Amino acid sequence: MQAVTYDLEARHPGWPARPGPLKVRAGVVALRPIRVRDAGDWSRIRLRDQNHLERWEPTAPGPWADRNGFWSWPTQWLALRGLARRGQCLPFVITVDGDYAGQITVGNVIRASLRSAWIGYWVSSTAVGGGVATAAVALLVDHAFSAGGLHRIEATVRPENEPSIRVLTKAGFRQEGLFQRYLDVAGDWRDHLCFAITAEETGPGLAARLVRDGRAEYV
Repeated sequence: MQAVTYDLEARHPGWPARPGPLKVRAGVVALRPIRVRDAGDWSRIRLRDQNHLERWEPTAPGPWADRNGFWSWPTQWLALRGLARRGQCLPFVITVDGDYAGQITVGNVIRASLRSAWIGYWVSSTAVGGGVATAAVALLVDHAFSAGGLHRIEATVRPENEPSIRVLTKAGFRQEGLFQRYLDVAGDWRDHLCFAITAEETGPGLAARLVRDGRAEYV
């Protein structure tokens, strides 16, 4: 059997980068690489928005205040930056009009013949409902399929999380199925819906689709 070979590529294609911007109802949305000095904004929003975020995020040891305090960020930043430098994830901050508004990450990047990953995100409670998450997802998926060299991106979401389901469907993801008792969230094993999109389904791009549908504008 003849061995399969793959073209050489950058060690961490698609990162760092600055995808965007797109203008939506909430303001001008852009993505930028995470940085260590994000600790203050990250912790302030996470602590304030515990009720908004905790019920949807994987269960983790320790109190929320400890896990999301100022000094917890440098460790997370180092871990994410290390993964990004190894080409295993694309971690970005979401900004609205230049201000920190959340995070979005393409993670568990697998290359070779699969070229697959998942996408996850959270946004500040003050940015919900203004098109921010949808724009951020569109920008990062477009970037992952182009500069990032990926072919398929998945997202899992609890059936009860209707706002996040709307984000994914508006961005162009399709539902593929149900993962039963998939992830420990808020102290119990929760079912998750699986959504996915492949590069062939994006046409001219998800950001371009939002602009075409009147959900966003180029700036």
